[in-house]
Amino acid sequence: MTRITYHISHITKHITHNMERFHDKLKKKMDKFAHLAYKITKDFPKNELYGATSQLRRAALSVILNYIEGYARKRHLIKINFFETSYGSLQESKYLLEFALKENWLKHDDYASIDGLANEIGAMLWKTIEHITRDT
Repeated sequence: MTRITYHISHITKHITHNMERFHDKLKKKMDKFAHLAYKITKDFPKNELYGATSQLRRAALSVILNYIEGYARKRHLIKINFFETSYGSLQESKYLLEFALKENWLKHDDYASIDGLANEIGAMLWKTIEHITRDT
């Protein structure tokens, strides 16, 4: 192995390792978001079980499920499609959380906590989408 080949191999391994760490960190945040959404909705009014409660739970799960499915895909355009769907579900979740706050179904502290997490996820996910789009 030549010296240049060794350095390229080393750099590639380093980049791959950093990407995996970023992916794992994002996935953990998404998992926390989904579980927090389920926890928060337990206190929603019972008459909203098939309305806002169900919708928020499905949207929050869709964030991580679409991300995981997209991450498993090889083709960049397919990946982008799933990641954009994940991002859309995150925005839907954010609106439902804001709606729940205005309806007084949600404590302000709980809202601030989950909204902050959603903003972190959104920034990381958007960065991922932009990175893939740039490489396509």
